[in-house]
Amino acid sequence: MSAETPAVAGQFTRRRLQFRAWRGTRPFWAGLFVLLAGLPIMYFPYAHLQVGHLTLAMATTAGAGSLIIGVLLVVLGISLWFQTHIRVFAGVAAILLGLVSIPVSNFGGFVIGFLFALVGGAMAVAWAPGLPPAAEGAEEAAPGEGGSPGTRLDKATDAVSESNDLSGTSPANGANGRHSAG
Repeated sequence: MSAETPAVAGQFTRRRLQFRAWRGTRPFWAGLFVLLAGLPIMYFPYAHLQVGHLTLAMATTAGAGSLIIGVLLVVLGISLWFQTHIRVFAGVAAILLGLVSIPVSNFGGFVIGFLFALVGGAMAVAWAPGLPPAAEGAEEAAPGEGGSPGTRLDKATDAVSESNDLSGTSPANGANGRHSAG
């Protein structure tokens, strides 16, 4: 083995593509923003900043509250990565914790943590899982079924709504529920 030959050919590229595929199946950036929001909120109430020969102690009476808010934001950020089904709860909780951090934790970690919590929480609430690549390719490749991608999406939504309708009062079957009582 010489200095010019790599130890494992393509190992870095393969790992990068694996991480990219993992990241694409979850609200990764929302989790990162929420996690980063917790760090300044936890840090600033316990920090002693040096400005020349002057020491600024940012300790507040609500230091424990700041620590709790910061830890909860970090936990919510990590849980967004590994528990994607709680994305709406985690997003709303991150927004509320960011709002609570304004009076409790030095203006929300000097507005840095507050803004990260709001952006990350909004991204978590807005994120929706996509269709797997194999399903998209199979539906687009179906010949003679209509042609436009919008039609394919409408068919997928109709199939979902029909399978979830257990009441028998769907507009699709002609009953709207007004005359079903007798």
